[in-house]
Amino acid sequence: MTEYQPQGFRMLPTVVKNLLIINLIVFLATMVLEQRGYANITSMCALNAIPTGRFRVWQLFTYMFMHANFSHILFNMFALWMFGYVLENYWGSRRFLFYYIVCGIGAGLCNILVPGWFLTVGASGAVFGILLAFGMMFPNERIYLYILMPIKAKWFVIGYAALELLEGLFRADGIAHFAHLGGMLFGLLLILYWRKHPFSRF
Repeated sequence: MTEYQPQGFRMLPTVVKNLLIINLIVFLATMVLEQRGYANITSMCALNAIPTGRFRVWQLFTYMFMHANFSHILFNMFALWMFGYVLENYWGSRRFLFYYIVCGIGAGLCNILVPGWFLTVGASGAVFGILLAFGMMFPNERIYLYILMPIKAKWFVIGYAALELLEGLFRADGIAHFAHLGGMLFGLLLILYWRKHPFSRF
């Protein structure tokens, strides 16, 4: 596999741009409407656990566009842009969008299987799927931790996945670690399928 060469790549391709816009609009609309008491969008669109009785099938899709606070959406949208624009240029918009949605829904499916979890919001599962794809497509591309520490993408992804697993098993911090891992798992399965069937409709 050749090294990634950025010449000719658009810094803000269509799907990434629209995902950024949609997430921002939903975040602002939720904040304004709920603060003024007009609607409880979080209850309707966040991913509720099945035992609560508030689970609805559409939440497996809508929860991806909900975020808990400004730092939550800022981190997710920055990671979506940082890794997503490369993948969209590399794969094309249709394949990238399909991949993003599959990872997000897969992350939600994995998370509702975790006992004791009641409410999930955020694009993190889909974003972790994008991170996994970046590591597989461009394994030797260097990512700079804290700006100063270069590490190859493949090691960054493996290390991040291991950290998420450990924190999911041993640390109750209110973060949906198994949703992150679910996004990576579904992303891995989809990429392996595409490699086995390279002449699919995409």
